[in-house]
Amino acid sequence: MEEESEGGLYVCMNSFLGFGSKYVDRHHAKTGQRAYLHITRTRKTQKEDDPNSGSGDPPKKKPTRLAIGIEGGFDVEQEQYEEEVKVVLFPDRQEVTLDDLSSMPDVVRERVSLSVAELQAADSVSHTLQVQQWDGEVRQESKHAAELKQLDNGLKIPPSGWKCEVCELQENLWMNLTDGKVLCGRRYFDGSGGNNHALLYYQQTGYPLAVKLGTITPDGADVYSYDEDDMVLDSKLPEHLSHFGIDMMTMEKTERTMTELEIAVNQRVGEWEVIQESGTTLRPLWGPGLTGMKNLGNSCYLNSVMQVLFTIPDFQTKYVSNIDKIFDEAPSDPTQDFKTQVAKLGYGLLSGEYSKPAPDPADEPNTSAEPRGDQVGIAPRMFKALVGRGHPEFSTNRQQDAQEFLLHFINMVERNCRSGMNPSEAFRFLVEEKIVCQQSQKAKYTQRVDYIVQLPVPMDQATNMDELQEAERRREEAESSGAPPPVAPRAQIPFAACLAALSEPETLTDFWSSAVQAKTTATKTTRFASFPDHLVIQIKKFTFGLDWVPKKLDVSIDVPETLDLNALRAMGQQPGEELLPEVAPPPLMTPDVEVKGILGSHGNEEDDSLYSPLLSPVLDDSTVSQLCEMGFPLEACRKAVYYTGNTGIDAAMNWVMGHMDDPDFAAPLVLPGSSSAPGTTPTESLPEEHLATIVSMGFSRDQATRALRATNNVLERAVDWIFSHLDDLESMDVSEGGRSEGGSEASREPPPGPRVRDGTGKYELFAFISHMGSSTMCGHYVCHIKKDQQWVIFNDQKVCASEKPPKDLGYLYFYRRVVE
Repeated sequence: MEEESEGGLYVCMNSFLGFGSKYVDRHHAKTGQRAYLHITRTRKTQKEDDPNSGSGDPPKKKPTRLAIGIEGGFDVEQEQYEEEVKVVLFPDRQEVTLDDLSSMPDVVRERVSLSVAELQAADSVSHTLQVQQWDGEVRQESKHAAELKQLDNGLKIPPSGWKCEVCELQENLWMNLTDGKVLCGRRYFDGSGGNNHALLYYQQTGYPLAVKLGTITPDGADVYSYDEDDMVLDSKLPEHLSHFGIDMMTMEKTERTMTELEIAVNQRVGEWEVIQESGTTLRPLWGPGLTGMKNLGNSCYLNSVMQVLFTIPDFQTKYVSNIDKIFDEAPSDPTQDFKTQVAKLGYGLLSGEYSKPAPDPADEPNTSAEPRGDQVGIAPRMFKALVGRGHPEFSTNRQQDAQEFLLHFINMVERNCRSGMNPSEAFRFLVEEKIVCQQSQKAKYTQRVDYIVQLPVPMDQATNMDELQEAERRREEAESSGAPPPVAPRAQIPFAACLAALSEPETLTDFWSSAVQAKTTATKTTRFASFPDHLVIQIKKFTFGLDWVPKKLDVSIDVPETLDLNALRAMGQQPGEELLPEVAPPPLMTPDVEVKGILGSHGNEEDDSLYSPLLSPVLDDSTVSQLCEMGFPLEACRKAVYYTGNTGIDAAMNWVMGHMDDPDFAAPLVLPGSSSAPGTTPTESLPEEHLATIVSMGFSRDQATRALRATNNVLERAVDWIFSHLDDLESMDVSEGGRSEGGSEASREPPPGPRVRDGTGKYELFAFISHMGSSTMCGHYVCHIKKDQQWVIFNDQKVCASEKPPKDLGYLYFYRRVVE
């Protein structure tokens, strides 16, 4: 917070924008604004909680409710400050006191007083919005509660002395409300909890509701619905319990409820002990490029990615080296300007101005002599709000996949770098896919753009396979005998095996060959058509079990510090090799962007939409049928297959899951450029504000018009459309403001496609991001970055010299090209 930093915060009393002492003069010179509200805060001295201190203040309460920002829940960070507020007039920074204000004319006094009041009120409102109250204990009435059928089996459950009827476990017990069966709960990812017998029983019988024994009190109990997969309310619980001889009014709580268990876990999250290097006292680091980032609530994925990106020269040059120019050219509302917010974050990380020790929190007295390592750091609230705006996941406070966020951010960089330098080119490379028809031996070559190499994990190549098989045998024995499961060993996978799995040919059993005009078997081989300056490798640790529950592979991979991929360079068409007849030109697809054009070469230059609206797309009926059988609307299924280019059920399913909240999800499929949407014709007037928005991104008015007409004037879809048709649009006239510095290249015919850098395939490791937890939906991220030959661990606000960087346990690895 700038209010807490040296110089405080200056708030423009006209636009309500805030500036640090260093930048307020720039705003004054640019706008002529004279009056600012100057806010300075100093932290109050707090005493640690001590019931015998005699201070009169009650000790800080522990959370009793799984919630944030409401009574009984986790406290919103309410640090206590002494706040000083005054009005300052520029350019002389003349302070206006309350006495001065009282002697001014009524109209001046009223306007200034009103602005001050609104500013102070806005501060509290923004704080409320930033925190986002959340209540994890709100439960819905189960659909099974009202009509639950209970078996008249004469079973009566005693008030105590319970044990699992299968393994005799005496804690974490659940009674099925249909037949009174008492069984143990689920096994947690760390091996604790139960042995899954209650869950297995539901899978056998379909009896949906169970109550946790030991949580029953006159006020209620923990009830779980296996069918609804959630904690639920049962309004008939007293009746359902009395069926088995249990009187709610006489029961006392003896077990921790599920909420209490979750609260205990959440209180431990973020402690140093869960981080990989917890066994060592790490030396804190300070200075430029060594700045911590505050966790805004599961934002460690964002923190880790941005720390790594701003060690890359392209991002430093684009956003930090010319920060004065960026700030000078910023729009009137810089809070919504992508370039300004990225530059602000980059400067904060690299300048060292915020790399200072944080004061000890009063409720965590530091009694040890070692430095704690926490920094003042920076809180990227404005940046997170901007890059997450409108996104169903990144706009929330939920944990996310760091790889998905990296692609999302790269996509935003691409969209906002139509003119000038594009730092995402550092990652961009071309992939060549070669498909050989096994019947005709003719080949087909396609290229696509990518930014990340996804490395498979061949579990069957583990070097400690005997140990893993023995552990699995012991686990099965323990499960059958009801004993606690043993701790499973970690699979040791050679990096060379992962690389071999990436490069080995893949068999396609349902390939339509244009040479034989029928479906046949083919092999697909993937190679690098170019090598990027910086290579990102994702270890595909996250997968799904047989029950479709997300899980994470517990593997150790000997990832090398240096890498030579030259053997994987694409060779192109070989001498004497025949090509499959071309039915349509191979599309050049970009990750994180929908593939819109699958009509092949049927479009023509006269066609306003680049694709003929008279032709119907050829959709894979089997994929459409499979999606419909899952319960999705027919038109949504048709759109999923269309927008993923008939590439199969997995891609179509991903599209469906990503667009279920779209307002037009179930609306009929409308082809780009067609006029079949109700009330829309190609000649209908276009919203001027939508045209202006797209033109401001560097496109011509003609291009903006085509995009809006192709998407029925929906701005978000028009922006998606225009970026997924860049190759076609490059052949059109680009507005002067959107021409890149290499604009003369646009005169080539046909257009050259996306610009990629190329060079040797030799690399050295300079950073990696690690994930701790059972899935991408939970856990914690940290990153390790090599700075001046020293590995540094960035764990949110902690920045320390790394003693034992866990290079074998990473999730995302970042390599830079070795220049020979």
